[in-house]
Amino acid sequence: MASSAGLSLCGQALVVRGGSRFLATTIANSNDDSIFIYDCSTAEKKPQENKGEDGQPVEKGSDTILASTFSESGSYFALTDDSKRLILFRTKPWQCLSVRTVVRRCTALTFTASEEKVLVADKSGDVYSFSVLEPQGRGKLELGHLSMLLDVAVSPDGRYVLTADRDEKIRVSWLAAPHSIESFCLGHTEFVSRIFVVPDHPELLLSTSGDGTLRLWEYRSGRELHRCLVTSLQEPGAPQREKRFTASRIAYCRQDSCVALQCDGIPVVYIFQLDALRQLLVYKQQLSFQHRVWDVAFEETPGLWVLQDSREAPVVLCQPVQGQWQPVSENDVLNKVSSHLHGNWAMLEGSTGVGDSFSGLYKATFDNMTTYLKKKEERLQQQLEKRQRRKSPQPGPNGHTKKLKLGEASSGC
Repeated sequence: MASSAGLSLCGQALVVRGGSRFLATTIANSNDDSIFIYDCSTAEKKPQENKGEDGQPVEKGSDTILASTFSESGSYFALTDDSKRLILFRTKPWQCLSVRTVVRRCTALTFTASEEKVLVADKSGDVYSFSVLEPQGRGKLELGHLSMLLDVAVSPDGRYVLTADRDEKIRVSWLAAPHSIESFCLGHTEFVSRIFVVPDHPELLLSTSGDGTLRLWEYRSGRELHRCLVTSLQEPGAPQREKRFTASRIAYCRQDSCVALQCDGIPVVYIFQLDALRQLLVYKQQLSFQHRVWDVAFEETPGLWVLQDSREAPVVLCQPVQGQWQPVSENDVLNKVSSHLHGNWAMLEGSTGVGDSFSGLYKATFDNMTTYLKKKEERLQQQLEKRQRRKSPQPGPNGHTKKLKLGEASSGC
């Protein structure tokens, strides 16, 4: 399995992941130059890890990190890997609290608002909860879909759990009783790749899909408020992108209600302004980079960190200047983080973007009428050839054709 590169930011803590490892450091303007590196391939392997929560043998994975996230306060960090493990960390200071098994490979995870549980969504469509307060506790099945889950989120008030699946649905369930469904947000025409509840406008939800749209919802009612076709935002003269591409990251800055959208590792980030009063998204600008973008994340002060496929410049920091986001040329924190990543480039080398796996989720379409007509034409052609063979004269022993009279049989010699 190809390794995927990702970027996470919470408060002053920054995490960059690649392959089976992640690197954590601080973006504070201080003399703290320390880093914490963890490698899932060296994670504790207990005897009970040979079986998953359903009692079935756990097949050996590649240890590649599949998903990771911070808790709201940044006190905890969790990840899942290709070996079907959920690994929980305390971040102040960094310490591994537990290594637990999950039933199936996971696609996304999130902490509850209270930070008492971490919710894990998997490829079979199930969501399990794992206790944070009891780091060794087993997982509990909370809800299930009939198709693969691609993302999971929790409302800021802790009342709702939102799940996005491959079958174009966003489901809003009660967290205390997940079998109770509050609403569905329906309208996407392809798989829903990402969902994001806006923290300072907790009634609003952002979603992206393989249909190339970014949508704004009032999720409790399931009402779509605004839709933006991302493919229509290409600037004049820019290289034409494929019609089918997926947003792999939604990042949000509370300070100016700014939304950053990153799509499938292309060297472009789209910037929007969320107008909560008018309930719409206003497109602002397009940031282009020299290398393929892997992931993006906002810091608390106006700053957008961009992880890209470049050993010389693995991260770019953008800040607003007169209303337009621009890359920062010189910055001590940026130089420090770049130096750490340059020295640990092996974990990022050969990486794919966090959303590259979405390309295989598009559903194949079949034109049944075309297939039917083609087969019908083939059958008619075969029947015509049979008729022609029956009508054609039969060759005699010396190669000459012989016409048979009615009732006369051929001797064959």
